[in-house]
Parts: sequence; structure tokens; C-alpha cells
Amino acid sequence: MAGKKDLEQLRRRRRRKQRLVRATVGAFAWMGAAMLYYIGFSLFFDTPDEYELKHSTDRLRREYEELAARYDTLSRVLDHVVDRDRHVFRALFESDPYDFDAEYERKKAATYEEAFEKSTRQLALDLRERLAMLESGMQLLGDSYLDLQTRIDSAGTRNNNIPAIQPVINKQLTLLTASYGMRIHPFYKTLQSHQGVDYTVPEGSSVFATADGTVKEVADRNSTQGRTVVIDHGNGYETSYAHLSRIDVRKGQQVRRGDIIALSGDTGLSLAPHLHYEVRHNGMRVDPIHYFFMELSPTEYQRMIRIAQSGMQAFD
Repeated sequence: MAGKKDLEQLRRRRRRKQRLVRATVGAFAWMGAAMLYYIGFSLFFDTPDEYELKHSTDRLRREYEELAARYDTLSRVLDHVVDRDRHVFRALFESDPYDFDAEYERKKAATYEEAFEKSTRQLALDLRERLAMLESGMQLLGDSYLDLQTRIDSAGTRNNNIPAIQPVINKQLTLLTASYGMRIHPFYKTLQSHQGVDYTVPEGSSVFATADGTVKEVADRNSTQGRTVVIDHGNGYETSYAHLSRIDVRKGQQVRRGDIIALSGDTGLSLAPHLHYEVRHNGMRVDPIHYFFMELSPTEYQRMIRIAQSGMQAFD
């Protein structure tokens, strides 16, 4: 009897073991099937989030392609405009225009290369030296500002008699084509002193008095300057406006800063319609760019200086 009981227990254990093995194998089989199903579903079908992400990526790709195409088109148009302007500049002045961007990039690259060659200690010393120079410059600038403010306060209404604006509307600072200094004469093709600034404005553009004053001269005919107006502002200042098409003031007339005194033109010895503007102080012609302080910010003033240093050719 004992032998039969032991045999029965052994069979029961074997059956339990077999059921456990089958259950384990079945579980692994189901897990494998589920993984295969998930992999297959993922390969052929997208979840809502994946679907949205993919389509969002497709939209971004299409927008990028459209923007890239527009950029290429605009770049070609800009290149054509630059080439056209260069051809016009060469035809008018028989020289190549000054390339600000290329010069700036060359200077920037040279600065970077110089910085890479220096040690960390040397860079720190250079930085400390530049900071000291900036602090010194700020102190001088502050002292200069206080002195200028004192002078302005003491000047009172006489400030209105100092040329302080541009004689034409030039908000974009793009109309100045020839500055004060040695420039190539448009007709003689020789280097001559150009003692004013030229603005390329369409014929008939308004010309403004740059300060309060009295009209000193009105010339309807002049072999070189064409129709010209000279205004005496007092305090040793005079301004001159040349190559005008029409004059709207008379000799002895009082004018205020901003008054329209004439219309620009192409009279006299002139290459193209423009305004030639001069500032004189105590009988000496000075650079008019330094007298635009009432309407130019420091950044705009620096830009105007860069334009003035481009070595452009005069129009008269």
C-alpha cells in the first residue's frame, strides 16, 4: 500500500511540474506573439501621436523648402541689383564701388586669427587694458558731455543758429554719395578737394535750411555751382546749397531751421541731379557731416562716417 501511495504522489508531482512548464512556455509564447504583433503594428501603422509628429515634420519640411526657394530667388534678385549698381557706378565714375562688407569681414577674420595665436594670459592682459581704456574714455566722454551741456545752456537761443540737420530728407542715410575731402572730379577725372557733401536726390526734391539765419546770396546763374543759396547764420556760420532747380527765398529774407528754401536740380557743372551742401565756419569750409548731430543717433553717425570714408567720386 505504501508503494502505491508513493507512486501516486510521484505522478501528481510530475503532472504539476508538466502543467507549470506548459504554463511558462505558454506565457513566453504569448509574450513573444505580443512583441511580434507590436513590432509588426509599429512597422505598418502609426499611433495618433506618431502620426501627428510625422505630418508635422512633413509640414515643416515643405515650409523649409518653400522658404529655401524664396531665399534663393531673393538672393538672385539681390545679386542682380548689386551687379546692376556696380555697372552703373563703373559707367558713371569709371571705378569700382567700395565694398564695406568685404572689408569688415576681412578685419573680423584678422582679429580672430590674432586672438587664436595669443595665450590665455595675454588675452586677459589685453582685456584688462581695453577695459582701462574704455573706463578712461567714458570719463573723458562724461566730462565732455558736461562741458557741452554747459555751453548749450549758456548759448540759449543761439543754438538755433548752428547748422544741425541735413538739408534733405535722408532717414535711411542712403542719399549721401560724396563726402568732404579729396575726391575724383567727375569731368576732369583728377583728384580735387571736395569741400562739401553731395546728396543724390531726384530733381525737384525739397531743400531745407539747416539753421536759423538770413539769406546772404541768391545766384540764379553760376558757371559751376548753378542756382545757389547762401545763408548767414551768425556766430561765424554760413551754409551753401548749390545746383538748385528753383529758389524759393530772396536775399535778406529771414529763414528758420527746417524751412523749405529751394528745390534740388542739375544746374551748373553737375554730373547728375543732386544737392551740393557746404558748411562754413569763420570763412573756412568744414565737414558738414559733423553738423548733423540734431537728427543722427550715435549709431547713425558712425554709419554716416563709414559712408563718408568710402572714397566715392563727387558729382560736381
